Formats: sequence, C-alpha cells, structure tokens
Amino acid sequence: MIESLHSPHVARVKALIGSRGVKERRESGFFIAEGLQAVREALTSKGAPFIKSLYLTNSGMLKLSEFDLNEVDLFEVSDAVMAEMTSTVTPQGILALCVLPRPEISDLSTLATKAALRIVYLHEIQDPGNAGTILRTADAMGVDAVVTSPGSVDMYSPKVVRATAGSLWHLRLHESVKMEELLKIIPTATPLLLSSHATTSIFEIPRGKSFISVFGNEARGVDPEKLGISPSDITSVTIPMSGRAESLNLSSAASIVIFTLSQPAAG
Repeated sequence: MIESLHSPHVARVKALIGSRGVKERRESGFFIAEGLQAVREALTSKGAPFIKSLYLTNSGMLKLSEFDLNEVDLFEVSDAVMAEMTSTVTPQGILALCVLPRPEISDLSTLATKAALRIVYLHEIQDPGNAGTILRTADAMGVDAVVTSPGSVDMYSPKVVRATAGSLWHLRLHESVKMEELLKIIPTATPLLLSSHATTSIFEIPRGKSFISVFGNEARGVDPEKLGISPSDITSVTIPMSGRAESLNLSSAASIVIFTLSQPAAG
C-alpha cells in the first residue's frame, strides 16, 4: 500500500491535475480520471482511452469488486494519499491514470459517406463544465464525433473529464482542429452556427442531412469569418423562445440543438 504523501506516484498525478496540467498531459501522454462512473466506463469500453494505472483505497476496491483488474497496474493507497492525489472535495477512493488518445483528424474520412452525419464543433469554448456537458449530450444523442478548435479548453482536464460522466469513452473526439480542415475531410456536411442574431429557427432545418453544429465561446460567440470559411458557407440558426429569459446557458442551448438534429426525418 502507498502511504507516503511524498511518493513519486503522488507527484506524478498532482502534476497532471495541477496548474501546468495541460502541458504535462500533452508531454507525458497521460491524463487523470477520478470517480466510479468514469473508471467504470473506462473499464467496460472497448475503445480508447485506456487505463494504465489504477489507484484505489480500500473502499474504492470494494466499489470495483465486479471487475477483473488484472490487466491494469493496480496500486492500493491510503485515504490520505488519495485525498492528496485528487482534485475533488470528497474523493470516491478511485483514480485512474489513462493514456491520452492521439487520433488523426483524417480518421474522420471514414464517416464522410454516412447519411445524416452529425458532428459537434466547439469553437474556443473555455468553460470545462459546458464542454463536458455538451460532450455528454452528444453521447446521449448519438453524435458521430466532437471536434474542438485551437484555443478551446483541454478536453482531458479533470473538470471536463468529470463533467462528461463517462461519455468521454463513448465518442470520437478530436482536439485543436480548424474548421476549414474539418470541412476538407467532411465536405458533405453543412456547418450550422448557433447565433442569437439569426432569423432561421433550428426547427426549420431539414432532417436527414449531414450537419456540423458549431457552438462558440461563452462570452464572444463566433464570428463566421474567424472560422476560416466564407460566411455564405455557414447557416446561422437560433432557438425561438416564448418565455421571458433573454438567453440560454451554452450547454443548455447546445443540448436543444443536438436533440433537435437527432430526430428522424418526417415521413
């Protein structure tokens, strides 16, 4: 059992979740997943990302008793060590060191011929809670892939991973991809930009076609020209609201758009 707060394991984990975590994650090729839900999905998923090492307290060990853990490096730790390693206030006694996936954006070309393709594109989104919630909604609604732009939040940061509630293991995810690059690979998809200034309702968009749903920065939104494509190549849509609220939280608005586009074509 690891009981020392000065263990190299503790230092390694803290570096991955600390203030310089983004740089550390990219250089080391690892990220941290905390809690029962995330680790359960990682253990049952047949795709990436994979668990390299698993750190469990005695209570954490009991929570995962149904799983065969022989294929991962397993370390039992004290409650004090787990508290030192985690970024949550009340640790569940379960923490995994996972291999950071490095998929090629060209891999999406296998989807290019699919009918009614649905991709979510996050442009310079900064809030980890919004990013994680949108990814979780995309998973629930059967979205084919989530792609982020350069300058977006790190999708493997502890807060984003936690907000996805395990959906990180169910989706194709590509980071730091320019829209023009994405459109070269998926030329059949129409970009849809959620905008409060649009006049076209999301409910007017025909089903059964391929779309890239674009959601912008929480504070600035998205200037179509900053996407690196012609404004004429993107369709701006809005969510009609009959109530008195002036606007919706980004993740709430994205959920409505993703759900609407997931509905089958009429007839």
